[in-house]
Amino acid sequence: MTQRSFRKPLLLTSALIGIGFTVQPVIAQDGASQRRTDIVPYLEVGQVLTADLSNGGDVLTYSVVAVGVDAGVATRNAEAQVNLRYERRISWDDDIGDNDVISGIGRARVDIVPRTLSFEAGGLAARDRVDLRGDGITNQVGGSDNVTQVYSIYAGPTLGTNVGNVSVTAAYRLGYTKVESSNVILGPGQEQIDVFDDSVSHSVSASVGQQPGDLPFGWSVSGGYNREDASQLDQRFEEKYVRADVTVPVSPTVALVGGVGYEDIEISERDAVRDVNGDPVRGPDGRFITDETSPRLLSYNEDGLIWDVGVLWQPSRRTSLEARIGRRYDSTTYYGSFNYQPSSRTSINISAYDAVAGFGSRLNDSLSTLPTSFNSSRNPLSGDLNTCVFGAAGGNCFNDALQSVASSSFRTRGITGSISTSAAGWTHGAAIGYNRRRFYTADTGALASFGGVVDEVYFANYFLAKEIDARSNFDANFYANYLQSGIGTGNDILALGANAAYYRNFTNRLSGTVAVGVDGFDSELLDDSVIGSALLGLRYSF
Repeated sequence: MTQRSFRKPLLLTSALIGIGFTVQPVIAQDGASQRRTDIVPYLEVGQVLTADLSNGGDVLTYSVVAVGVDAGVATRNAEAQVNLRYERRISWDDDIGDNDVISGIGRARVDIVPRTLSFEAGGLAARDRVDLRGDGITNQVGGSDNVTQVYSIYAGPTLGTNVGNVSVTAAYRLGYTKVESSNVILGPGQEQIDVFDDSVSHSVSASVGQQPGDLPFGWSVSGGYNREDASQLDQRFEEKYVRADVTVPVSPTVALVGGVGYEDIEISERDAVRDVNGDPVRGPDGRFITDETSPRLLSYNEDGLIWDVGVLWQPSRRTSLEARIGRRYDSTTYYGSFNYQPSSRTSINISAYDAVAGFGSRLNDSLSTLPTSFNSSRNPLSGDLNTCVFGAAGGNCFNDALQSVASSSFRTRGITGSISTSAAGWTHGAAIGYNRRRFYTADTGALASFGGVVDEVYFANYFLAKEIDARSNFDANFYANYLQSGIGTGNDILALGANAAYYRNFTNRLSGTVAVGVDGFDSELLDDSVIGSALLGLRYSF
């Protein structure tokens, strides 16, 4: 492989890992071979059967009617990928009940001024676990008392240009996140958590810098402002920072990097309405009722010097490694990334992160890192999106962002690794990771008992697909999650599942699906459960 020298232009925005979000100049795609437009609306009907395999439960069945669209667009100045589905479930048994499910994921970028100014947007609609201590089945067919709908969108402009030899980047992102309420069946002595409602978030960043070349080192100065206003208890997350970074090449492929700056983070909330006994009052949806006359109560307040040092290794255009250690959030922090793309068909990515955020802003951050071209797979039985998506540039998982829908802000730390590859008609995607959340609440507020609580999740996902012939294909999904909650007396849950589907095209527009799956969980405080399921369906594509 041809080595890449640090004397050649390198983006220095990698120095901002973990500080808001990075910005890179937009490079428009060239050539007719890059242009494509695939928009496929569809109508789908199916019959699903589920059976409780562990407790001798009833065999239940329901019908599915769904409409959706799979779309991918790539032109000289725009890229977009959308996978959206609305599903109506019609029960034949009172134990399940009719319900509606909206699920989808999308990411788009339009170059307003090629190589300089672009507009980006992304969105997610998914079902998520309400409480880590509740029902542990992840790919839930039918209904569940521990599943709720989550919606999140973001949009904003991105600027990347040069003034002489100095690069200038800036970005603004506006986000909105909404969570519906849901009932949760918990073990004995478990207190209900406060569920996130909705929030509006803002993120602004800017930087100026210069690559190594004119000077023996590269430099950048950056700053940003992030804010999330959540309706539940009028919670507010606010972050301001400014920092300077340097990149010092020590060989054609290795550089030392470091930065120092100042950061100010404040998280606050209001108290809940109290009854005559002084206990917080909940509304019909199970959430606390905010006392609008309450003064703001501090949940987290940290300001001061931040710094980090590390190494950057780029032996080729296909390989890069960055690792850093520093001081932030009044403690030692570690973060970094490794990216390896040996061919256009294979990509390996590892990311370690450390951030303080709210539920909505964290979900927006995860959406913004999606590529504009990716493969999103679904559970063929429930229609739910799988938590990891894969593309030519690598994979991205939402396990940490969707860990639970608790309303309080938190510090999230973890690591995720993924690999995606395709060869000889096979497509594979695998991811493994760990995430730890520590929640922040006011000592005298309605959520005081929730302050300092730690939730942890270990997860693994594997997806494979095979084109059998010109008219049929096969795919399968496997997942494992180990959930540890520090709320109350806690409850560790191991969730496992697998499903497989065979698809057959009868005509260019009509296809059939046969799918089977098994999902289960092992809980300390709840009855264990293993659910088998099967589906027979038809799809008509327009």
